[in-house]
Amino acid sequence: MTTSVTEPAAGAGRAVWVSTAASAACFAVWTLFAILGLGIQEEFHLSSTQFGLLVGTPILTGALSRGALGILSDRYGGRRTFLIVMLLATASTLLMSFAGSYFRLLLAAMGVGLAGGSFAVGVSYASRFFPTRRQGAALGVFSAGSVGAVITEFLAPTAMLALGWRGAAQIWAAG
Repeated sequence: MTTSVTEPAAGAGRAVWVSTAASAACFAVWTLFAILGLGIQEEFHLSSTQFGLLVGTPILTGALSRGALGILSDRYGGRRTFLIVMLLATASTLLMSFAGSYFRLLLAAMGVGLAGGSFAVGVSYASRFFPTRRQGAALGVFSAGSVGAVITEFLAPTAMLALGWRGAAQIWAAG
């Protein structure tokens, strides 16, 4: 079906809602170190500087990866790029739960950070389905996926108390 200049493409609604859900999952993982970091700091006896670097690494990686992920999304498509980013972030979250050293935690934090970079993938993907005059609304819906960070802020402390930080990370990796 040919997309007219004034109407959304076929499947536009589904694309924006699926990308919003994927974005929520990514934001939930992206901010996980901010909560679980307290348990990690205690177990690994991290200094304030080490803790700050660990918690900041996913945020930095997410910010720095957005340009490259946007380009990859343009080149290979948003669905494929989103899938790859989510798989890498999931693997990194799972590996985080098995880390035995600070260095491995930092490596996992860099992989988890890709989840934050997924925002550029979703913007590229969701906007393609809509004409210019409707992209603001579509991207507004998509941006609501940032609620995933709030989900982590509310649920991860309880999960960490019940399962420890490693168990909570495994739950987030499975989600």
